[in-house]
Formats: sequence, C-alpha cells, structure tokens
Amino acid sequence: MKTAVCFSDRHYPIGKIDDKMYSSFTEHLGRCIYSGIYEPGHPKADEDGYRMDVMELVRELNVPVIRYPGGNFVSCYDWHDGIGPKENRPKRMDYAWSSIETNEFGIDEFCRWAKKTGVEPMIAVNLGTGSIKDAGDLVEYCNHPGGTYWSDLRIKNGSREPYGIKYWCLGNEMEGSWQAGHLSAEDYTKKALEAAKIMKWADPSIKLVACGSSYEMLPTYLEWDRTMLTELFEQVDYLSTHNYTMNSGQGLTNYLASYKQLDTHIKNSATVINYVKAKNHFQKDVKICLDEWNVWNFQDIKLDSLDDLMGLTTFEMTSAEKWETAPAILEEKYSLLDAVVLGGLGITLLNNADVVEIACLAQLINVIAPISTLRNGGIYTQTTYQTFHTLSTYGRGTAMRAAVEAPEYECEFGKLSIVEPAVVYNEEADEVRIFILNCSQDEAVKFDIRLQGYGDKELKRHLALSGGDLELRNTPEKPDQVVMKEIKPEEKMSAVLPELSWNVLILG
Repeated sequence: MKTAVCFSDRHYPIGKIDDKMYSSFTEHLGRCIYSGIYEPGHPKADEDGYRMDVMELVRELNVPVIRYPGGNFVSCYDWHDGIGPKENRPKRMDYAWSSIETNEFGIDEFCRWAKKTGVEPMIAVNLGTGSIKDAGDLVEYCNHPGGTYWSDLRIKNGSREPYGIKYWCLGNEMEGSWQAGHLSAEDYTKKALEAAKIMKWADPSIKLVACGSSYEMLPTYLEWDRTMLTELFEQVDYLSTHNYTMNSGQGLTNYLASYKQLDTHIKNSATVINYVKAKNHFQKDVKICLDEWNVWNFQDIKLDSLDDLMGLTTFEMTSAEKWETAPAILEEKYSLLDAVVLGGLGITLLNNADVVEIACLAQLINVIAPISTLRNGGIYTQTTYQTFHTLSTYGRGTAMRAAVEAPEYECEFGKLSIVEPAVVYNEEADEVRIFILNCSQDEAVKFDIRLQGYGDKELKRHLALSGGDLELRNTPEKPDQVVMKEIKPEEKMSAVLPELSWNVLILG
C-alpha cells in the first residue's frame, strides 16, 4: 500500500472561506427554469407555480447566492418582456440556445422564488444587445423603494418592497464570438464603464462583476482582463471567469488531474488583477468571481473539445430540434467518475480561498446540474450532488495551507502527488476537515495526518466517494447508486483512502 503524509500548521492560513464559494447558477436554458424551478400544475407546485421538491433540495445544499438569468441567454434578453401580466408577455426566439422563450418567468418570479428558497439573487445585465440605460432601469426597478416610474411599476406588479439585489454582473462572456453583441476588450470596457456609472447612480451600494477571460484557447485570453481592468478597476468589485472541465478523450489520468488546470486558471486571473493593481497604484482589492464552473462533457452538443469554441457562433444540439419551448437539452447524466473529478475541482477552490470569493456551480437544475426533475413527475439527485452537498456542508471556515509527502505520477500538467488535499479549520465546531482526492488507480493509499497548533485532535469520521464501477450513475429508478459512504476510522491520525476516490476526514 502506498503512503502519503499531510502536514498542516494552524499558524499558516490561506484565507477565510466565503460562504458565497457555494453559490450556483440558473439560466433560461433547456429545463432549468421551466419544469425545473417553475412548473404550475405540478403536484408539488405551490400557489406561485414553484416546485417545492426543488426548493427543498436547494435548501439542503445551503446555496447562498444564485446567478440569473444567464449565461449566453442574457445577451439577447430584454428584461421588460418578463414583467407585468403574463398574458401580455411576448414569446421570443432565444438565439443563444435556439429555443422559444415564453417569458412566463421573469425577474419578479425569480426574486420571489429566491426569497422563498432562502437564497440571494445575483443578476446579470445584457451588455450584448442591451443598452446601458436598460441596465440602470433594471437596478431602479429592483432596488429603488418607490416614487419613480420603474420602482412604482415593480410595486404595481406585486412587489411593494424592493428586492435589494447586491450583486450584478456586467454581461456574460463578452469576449466570445458565440455571444450576441460580442465586443472587443476596448469596446466592452467603454460600455461596461458607462453601465456601471448608471447602475451605481441608481443604487450606490451594489457590487459589480466585470467580464474577464474565460477560455484559454482564445487569442485575447488575459490580455482582455488587463485592458478592461486598467479602466474598470475602481468601478468593479469582482473579476468574472468561467471554467469547465471536459472528459474529452484525454485519458483517465489527465481527467483526474484536471483540478490542476483549474488551479492554473485561477492563478492566471489573480496574476492579472495583481499586475493591474500594482501598475496603476490602485489601493482597493478586486476578488475573483468564478461564476460558472463544473464538469461538462458536452453529451448532446456538437463540440469535441473546448478548443472548438474558436470562431464558434452557434451551438448545435443533438437532443432537440430548433425552436422548441424548454427543450430537454444539456441534461448531462453524471457518473461516479465525474463526481470524483468535481471533488478535485472543489479542493482547488478551497486552496484558492484567498482570491476566489464567489463561485457558482453551473448550473443548479436539469442543465449540467446536480438536481434533475421529471416533467409532471419526480425528482432525483445526480452523482455530483453528493460532492457539492459535502463541500457545502463541511467546507466552511478557514482554508489552511497543507504540505504533502507522497509518491508522484506523470500527467499532462507535469508531476503531481497521488493525493491532493485541502485543509479546512472550522473554528465554531473546533474541527479540522481534510478533503482529499486520491488519484491512485491501482491501490488504496494510507494517509497519515500531522497537525500542529490545532490542539488535541483525532479522526472522528471518514466519508468517501468511491466504487469499482466509475460509470455508475444515479437514475430515477435507482437514485442512490452513488452516495457518500461512511468508513469507520481505525486509527486516530491515519486513514486508508480507497483507490480512485474523493474523501473527507473530520478530526475533532
């Protein structure tokens, strides 16, 4: 059996883990909204048409913030279409996903759902085809108490109290050719700057998220961020970036190691922030908002790899025809392997808690999501729900630095340790929680723990996501095929990690 030793000292923190690290994302895409969040007439729907079984699972995840309404969708979306009497709302073509948008669900419905569910909205404005005035009007509609045209219209539409939305995204992936109204870095900067001015005039208390580079294969990667932040640094609070991990034939070893690619991606964004801050002598800090991250294997979209995004203008689906209403698209069926890999990505987030303040798992329901629903039917959780729920439950507190002595293996990211840990100290519970990805494919690993400065601690619980069939999936008929398993600790400061597994060790 291989052996790994993990060292952690209470005096060497990475940083406080913000609760918003466990946020998520809902878009008008496929069945995320319609027959996901919202399905009037469903046996579990409340008086507003919200599925209560969905709300229950979202609450169990303890998600603090949810981004809405997009995503690519937002760059052709007119928020005015989604307010007022539903019988008067227009049906529109959604060019982003070649679907029909009924506009039965809009900003009012989302904010009411968020309040019922106990989450905070993060709203993206349309900086593709939308105007800067539209963005300011939306802030006024949502946040101004009353006495103006847009705030009084919100009251007329049934919401007397303002929504008080704090977090606002200045567009979505505007560097991409697939985005409606795609802009150069220079043109985006001009438009975002003017939108930010108007939005903050409407409500000076809001926090703004600027579009940064999301895809490393694009020629503007990172240079976009430098150009934009030089002008926008003082106006915004977060730099947005996105990252999807794809099992695209790179082999099991490299897929397991993809946490390292995310780590590099985050550190690249942080480097640009630090460069622009130093170069221009800015005093404030800008944090990273990783407002889309997930495993996404493009099971029904015509892309062989993320490199195919170069020059792309249209996403072609294999699971639906064009111009359907709420088609069942991008409904990935996640495997045990995908859930383990997602756990590795979560470890990377924890180990970058000093720079990443917000991270949104994309998405939340039906579309590349941990929660799946059936139209007019039941609900079940994907394998990735297990990972995200465990991260959200135990990954709160302070991220601590960790050092590992372990055998190494070769992959496309260089030499890596066979185990990748993240150490969290939860002060309230006085517990040390160690998340570990075991990349050893042929045998278990004995994991020894060496702690300094935490007081007397011993292993109380060992949770593991593992199994012999890496392709095992949860289904409506067999919803519990992949779950976190409890392993009884045999030693006080050591655990045996199953081969190819994701683990949580809790010491108290």
